[in-house]
Amino acid sequence: MIKMINRLGNYCLHLRNRHLFLIDVFLFAFIPLFALSLRLDSALGFILTFERYQSDLLLVTLLFMVIKLTVFLSGGFYKHYWRYASVGELSNVAILTGSAVIIQTLSFALLKSLSILSLPRSLPFLDGLLTLIIIGGIRFSVRALERKQQQDKTFERRDFRKRALIFGAGDAGVALAQELERSPHIDLLPIAFVDDNPAKLNLRIRGLPVLGNRSVIPSIIESWHIQTVIIAMPSLSGKSLRNIVALCQQTGVETLTLPSLQDVLMGPEKLHHSIREVRIEDLLRRDPIQTDIEGVRELLKGKRVLVTGAGGSIGSELCRQIFQCSPRELILLGHGENSVFQIQQELQQMSFFRNSKGQQNGSAPPALRPCIADLRHPSRLRFVFEEYQPEIIFHAAAHKHVPLMENNAPEAITNNVLGTKALTDLAVEFGVNHFVMISTDKAVNPTSVMGASKRVAEMIVLKAAQTSGIPFVVVRFGNVLGSRGSVIPTFKQQIAVGGPVTVTHPDICRYFMTIPEAVQLVLQAVVISPGGEILMLNMGEPVKIVDLAKDLIGLSGYQVDKDIQITYTGLRPGEKLFEELFLPDEEYQKTEHEKLLVVKNASNIIPTQLPQIVASLLQSASVNNSMEIRDLLHKLVPGYQVKTPVSHR
Repeated sequence: MIKMINRLGNYCLHLRNRHLFLIDVFLFAFIPLFALSLRLDSALGFILTFERYQSDLLLVTLLFMVIKLTVFLSGGFYKHYWRYASVGELSNVAILTGSAVIIQTLSFALLKSLSILSLPRSLPFLDGLLTLIIIGGIRFSVRALERKQQQDKTFERRDFRKRALIFGAGDAGVALAQELERSPHIDLLPIAFVDDNPAKLNLRIRGLPVLGNRSVIPSIIESWHIQTVIIAMPSLSGKSLRNIVALCQQTGVETLTLPSLQDVLMGPEKLHHSIREVRIEDLLRRDPIQTDIEGVRELLKGKRVLVTGAGGSIGSELCRQIFQCSPRELILLGHGENSVFQIQQELQQMSFFRNSKGQQNGSAPPALRPCIADLRHPSRLRFVFEEYQPEIIFHAAAHKHVPLMENNAPEAITNNVLGTKALTDLAVEFGVNHFVMISTDKAVNPTSVMGASKRVAEMIVLKAAQTSGIPFVVVRFGNVLGSRGSVIPTFKQQIAVGGPVTVTHPDICRYFMTIPEAVQLVLQAVVISPGGEILMLNMGEPVKIVDLAKDLIGLSGYQVDKDIQITYTGLRPGEKLFEELFLPDEEYQKTEHEKLLVVKNASNIIPTQLPQIVASLLQSASVNNSMEIRDLLHKLVPGYQVKTPVSHR
């Protein structure tokens, strides 16, 4: 008997829409008779009822069949794949059946008024109700059989899958549980939910119990033999995520997470493909940034956009996000051929994906123009401008490593100062529409050559805005996690070899932001700023570097001091304990975006002798006179203190 039921189930699963169409035609021939028998509540039975109303029933059956088939066919009813039917398909069944009932009722009333029919007036409604129940039931029985087969496969493999506890019984958590249940090849079996919402306590969602809030995670792991915890709340703050990870680490179970909302928007991956280990960036996650995406897209769409430093961590992310805004051309300018090649290949893959899915918004993917060039060579840079005529420029190219630049002051000046000056001069000459320079909080009261060189670069850009009227803007922010200059890659390498993890000072703090978050705000700055301003990203609260080290050691599965030691090495040349965000004379205020602050008087505090000192700086750099460079920076940059040069020997 069970084998017969299984065979019948398999047969039903292989029904196609053409088969269902024939089944519907057969059923439509009998539903009016069944409806009339129910209406009359007659003991006559189907045969006697049919004989009594034979001519009327034949007419109504034919009429109703034509109406229903016409409505269903025109509504695409026979184009659904019923094995994966959902609420959308159920709504479609109800809407089409309701439409058919309305037409049936009007047609029936017309025939009744002409004394052609003697049947009860409620017949069209009863016919529609039975149609909805029978036709809908057949469709969703296919879906039920499909789910039963999935559950059978899951049951067969459940002893071989890791028992997973899902934190978050919201949309993301429920969708994840559903996908894991119907994907037995994934090595994760959802067992239960945990959620901080008390209204969900003791409920069952998709058959899985909601066992409590985060405080009971350790006891649930032990009593339910949980092997993996999946944090399925993309909007969860970094502080809450850190708390949950700490609870899981107490028990030693694997802890996975879904990406943040910003990351979810970046790609079309299936939900279960997005499950990954918790990263240090997740522990610093802040509330999602609300950006004027349409405003940014409108600004960049159809434009020729140039990104300098396109192969760097910030530059490459700029390219990714700008690419999504459909510019006409994207000019990838960088000095390192390998990094430019890599971002070019990545964007070409994105172009291929967009073409395979159909052109987005009816526009072709941007033309990619990779340019290997050094900003310090004006003739090469001029060729790029003449060849591609950029309309919008994002200047991300710079030397950023503080200790390295402290020992290589001429290189910091030629790259950060000369490169910026050459770029702004050409931007003014060619009349670009917008110019955005990426700066750093190290330019505020700098203690390093690198920071001072970036402050000079800021002055050059603001001076260009004054003299040209072009909307030049500077965007200043702190450290970004995952960038090449970040401490995270260094910590990971040190942990991989067993430590120790080196921190320069126990009290050293930095402001941190993820790369995608910083770039979103940079793009937003272009929309907000009229030019001639410094925009400062609201970096949140500063983070102790030693706390980052401890978190990363924990995420790597080790214990601080027991498995991996932390040692302090002392501040490096040019390094500060605390970074500052604003100069003493700067006046700042909020903008229409909560994460962006503007320095309103930035253009008013540019030294009058800027052109002369910049020329002297470049001359000193050309002859590798580091001491003279430091003296000139001291004259030009308020707050910069000359440091004794470090010997190269």
